[in-house]
Amino acid sequence: MKENRVGILSKIALAVMTVIFLFPFLICILMAVKSKQETSKAILSLPKSIHWENFTVAIEKAKILLSMKNSIIITVCSVIIILLVASTAAYAIGRRYHKRFYRFYETLLVGSMMLPFQVIMVPVYRMYKDLNLLDTRVGAVIMISGMAIAYSTVMMIGFVRGIPIELEEAAEMEGAGRFRIFFTVIFPLLKPILATVATLQFLAVWNEFNVSILLLQDEAIKTIPMQQYVFFGAYGADYNTAFAAAVIAMIPVVLIFLVLQKQVVAGMTAGAVKG
Repeated sequence: MKENRVGILSKIALAVMTVIFLFPFLICILMAVKSKQETSKAILSLPKSIHWENFTVAIEKAKILLSMKNSIIITVCSVIIILLVASTAAYAIGRRYHKRFYRFYETLLVGSMMLPFQVIMVPVYRMYKDLNLLDTRVGAVIMISGMAIAYSTVMMIGFVRGIPIELEEAAEMEGAGRFRIFFTVIFPLLKPILATVATLQFLAVWNEFNVSILLLQDEAIKTIPMQQYVFFGAYGADYNTAFAAAVIAMIPVVLIFLVLQKQVVAGMTAGAVKG
């Protein structure tokens, strides 16, 4: 009886938490398909009819297709660089973790994560101006991926340490070099944590705003988060169209999460055990 009560209470708590976390998405969808008049009367009320014109206006006014193209290019390139650099760095640190220098280097990575971007905004802007990297996707990719590598590396170190060293020794006896061992033996085994990092960083880069507002001012290369602000002016705001744009912007992230959901859960649990 006691176990049944605990199970029921757990399910109720889980249901309540689910409702709490899904509530903002419900508000977003409701606002996206309602008219201004319906919104002014009651935010939580259901619309009498679906106002698809909100999405049409959002696409045209915010140049959603162009900004989504820019976001996809920047996000995909950044995530690829993050995965490659972070996995190799985590492998180097994880396999030499018994040495004090590499443990200290991990501490430096953790410390760098505490540095706010606002502290380095001015020198970054001056450096990018001197290098002619302002208003370029390449510059944005370099900055965004560079800021995310430390966190991703720290996430992977514990996972790398849990991979048996005997696998590498066997490959080395077969004549495989260090790079071949990593990319043919270690890298495939990192699939769960790679999927986890890829999903988290895809979400972070897709919603990244600080770097974009600093380095990307040209209308032709603005990303989704920047273009969503066109609906808010000094004397008013078009909330319904803004939420319609937000719904469109969420689609790629939701699809990525649905595709990699199992790997993300496996990576989280395995990383927790092996870390």
